[in-house]
Amino acid sequence: MKNKLLRGTGVALVTPFQSNKTIDKQSLIQLVNYVIEGGVEYLVVLGTTAETTTLTKEEKKLVKSTITQTNNGRLPMVLGIGGNNTQAIIDEIAQTDLTLYSAILSVSPYYNKPSQEGIYQHFKAIAQSTSHDILLYNVPGRTGSNITAETTLRLAYDCPNIIGIKEASGNIVQIMQIIQRKPQNFLVISGDDCTALPTVLMGGDGVISVIGQGLPYDFSQMIREGLHHNIDKALVFQYKLLNGFDLIFKEGNPVGIKSLLKLKNITSNFVRLPLVEASSELENLLKEYMIQQKL
Repeated sequence: MKNKLLRGTGVALVTPFQSNKTIDKQSLIQLVNYVIEGGVEYLVVLGTTAETTTLTKEEKKLVKSTITQTNNGRLPMVLGIGGNNTQAIIDEIAQTDLTLYSAILSVSPYYNKPSQEGIYQHFKAIAQSTSHDILLYNVPGRTGSNITAETTLRLAYDCPNIIGIKEASGNIVQIMQIIQRKPQNFLVISGDDCTALPTVLMGGDGVISVIGQGLPYDFSQMIREGLHHNIDKALVFQYKLLNGFDLIFKEGNPVGIKSLLKLKNITSNFVRLPLVEASSELENLLKEYMIQQKL
């Protein structure tokens, strides 16, 4: 099953910038090679962590082509296409060459705050407009509304090309309800680094991670141990990484992960407004954490 390609650790890649806030293509190439060599299972292109809302159409093309060429078919890729205008998403999907992507990652509509029926009809319309596989993305902290377990399951059973969900509600009970009642091959993927291992141990399929691109070996190994039910080994990594989960989100995403990547000499820490670069306090905390954990 193609779904199985998206088990394990996917990483939501940042968009590196130069000091003048233009895209740093060489750093993006370096990042893609770094995470592949670090052992992650797939790449997520133009997700929230990529600061996609601040990129022009031409910049999005540059990001996609750079990642695709660097990856060179080594790992599966997922492409973010989402928003709060249903028809605009349908049009964008129709106009996008999806040949090289295993699935589309589509976030629940933000700002509009639709009802559960509205969320259901939004994703159903998208699913019916394409034969391509779709991952739902539930992130109430950003969208202002939650996709309930009931709505997720309704979509899972009614729309064959909705193959899974990136669940970033942080609600463990809701995640368990989906796992308990989902179709057999429907993927339940954690959207939070801190709930990734618990999700896997409850029967989930992995994670789309932020910190995984900064610490790819340790994080992806943790998830693999969890998927193989090696709980003691997985927990060693969980507690090694735990403080890092909090630190990289302390001043927002991707502010923290870009600071960590700067400390690893992979990319700069530059972000675009309305985000601002990590404070010296956060950078020092990350530096101390990485020294303490020998990362």
